[in-house]
Amino acid sequence: MQKHQTIMKPTSAKDDPNLSDYQNTRESFDWSDVEKELDWLPNGGLNLAYEAIDRHVAKGNGEKLAMIWEGKNGEKETYSYDQMRIETNKFANSLLNLGVKKGERVFTFMERIPEIYFAVFGTLKMGGVIGPLFSAFGPDPVKDRLENSGASVLVTQPELLKKIESIFPSLPNLKHIIVVNKNGRSSEPVPPNNLDYYKLMSDASEEFGPIATTRDDYSIMHYTSGTTGKPKGAVHRHNAVIQHYLTGKWCLDLHENDIYWCTADPGWVTGTSYGMSAPWTNGVTQVIYEGGFNARKWYQILQDYKVSVWYTAPTAIRMLMKSGKELPQSFDLSNLRFSASVGEPLNPEAVEWGVDAIGMPFHDNWWQTETGAIMIANYASAEIKPGSMGKPLPGIFPGIIDAEGNEKSDGEEGNLAVKTPWPSMFQDYWEQRERYDSRFVAGWYLTGDEAYRDSDGYYWFIGRSDDVINTAGHLVGPFEVESALIEHPAVAEAGVIGKPDPIAMEVVKAFVSLKEGYEPSTELQRELMGFARQKLAAAVAPREIEIIDSLPKTRSGKIMRRLLKARELGLPEGDTSTLEED
Repeated sequence: MQKHQTIMKPTSAKDDPNLSDYQNTRESFDWSDVEKELDWLPNGGLNLAYEAIDRHVAKGNGEKLAMIWEGKNGEKETYSYDQMRIETNKFANSLLNLGVKKGERVFTFMERIPEIYFAVFGTLKMGGVIGPLFSAFGPDPVKDRLENSGASVLVTQPELLKKIESIFPSLPNLKHIIVVNKNGRSSEPVPPNNLDYYKLMSDASEEFGPIATTRDDYSIMHYTSGTTGKPKGAVHRHNAVIQHYLTGKWCLDLHENDIYWCTADPGWVTGTSYGMSAPWTNGVTQVIYEGGFNARKWYQILQDYKVSVWYTAPTAIRMLMKSGKELPQSFDLSNLRFSASVGEPLNPEAVEWGVDAIGMPFHDNWWQTETGAIMIANYASAEIKPGSMGKPLPGIFPGIIDAEGNEKSDGEEGNLAVKTPWPSMFQDYWEQRERYDSRFVAGWYLTGDEAYRDSDGYYWFIGRSDDVINTAGHLVGPFEVESALIEHPAVAEAGVIGKPDPIAMEVVKAFVSLKEGYEPSTELQRELMGFARQKLAAAVAPREIEIIDSLPKTRSGKIMRRLLKARELGLPEGDTSTLEED
């Protein structure tokens, strides 16, 4: 790995209170001081939705603009904090009216429309556990997650419902399907066995309470992929809001008068921790755009809504880079004062491009679904080393360790681990306690990432220590893709790897061997591509499929993805002593 040591000076004023807070408390930090900045419930409890919405109303800021929404068809809606309070109250009451109890899992499978935010916070208010799903998923990923979680409620939209309706007979725990026909986009009526969101909401009270959750009650679950087995549900608790609030303040430098835009989909943890919790606990106005990526449109949003803080992803930045630096310079981005990136390592060229194109660097940071919130960041007040993840948050103690949990010295590569606990640390993999326990050793949480720390305390990402594929910031488990492919009648075996890509970082490539009676052909490759996309959706399905005679396996029958990748990239194959003999 090239070790970029270029120093970029801070772009924000040194007298900014948020920034001086970080600088002054690095050594004397105490999480209990942060807890005092939140408004705990009268019974001593804690609730993420209350902290993000209701407490602002209670303090007299109910009329402040919380959400500016622009739909993919050009529709525009705005909601104040008090309107957010009312809509989330109504959804909480709607669930109670259906007989949903505290602790039940409620999942959303929706686009970025205001109703998904009402459903998420309404579920949290009544004590349910919310599980947001990526709207580009196909039926198989949705089924796996609903089945594992035992979800009793699904909130979705007509066009997405049609995509997954075949899975419902195999989900006996799913009692209620709530359909949101936003702005009457679908001409078809809500199916008779489903519930109309707007009818439920019209029948629900605008007042809700008392909210009765503790800091240790489960709040959100996000599914994350691994190298073996199906995706696992990382469960978080309401206590995570403490770190969401603080990292919004210190890592994203949010102030109450900011206009903030996070481009992450609500189906991923960035879209909840930093597309919902962090901005609204910090009392900002948030822009939400339903549409997909378009360079000109994105700059238009930054300009028209006077966005001051922007949080996006490396893949999007690389796509913006392709459109050139002249395009952003044709827009008025003078209100933008801080930009950040997450989801995968941000290459140094992208950091430096930001300075030329939009007048400031992108500040990379590092965290995971399991950590729940930012752990290491490039701060507005600190110098940037392009390509580095930055430095740890106060109260967070990462280290580079060996297999036995011993710390390594500066400059030595090893496993990136974090000392436990921290406020937003995940509490379990749903119904997979043994797998959860395997992520901890000698007081360390094992991240699965390899990195090193330099002598200045900056952390540098090396790569994943497993086979999980990071494609455009989405972690894809090879097992999930392989399992879908072998359901095709022609496929005997499948092996999946991540292939380097200049835009998406990696793309999914599959190698398959065929059953007897089937012959390789271009037509079959196309058929397999379509089959995988139908089951998994384009964001997860292979971009390339290669048909080979047989897959390299160990003598015990395990497919050696490492060898597939080495052969694909022309790298040394390493130890092949355990390879199955022909």
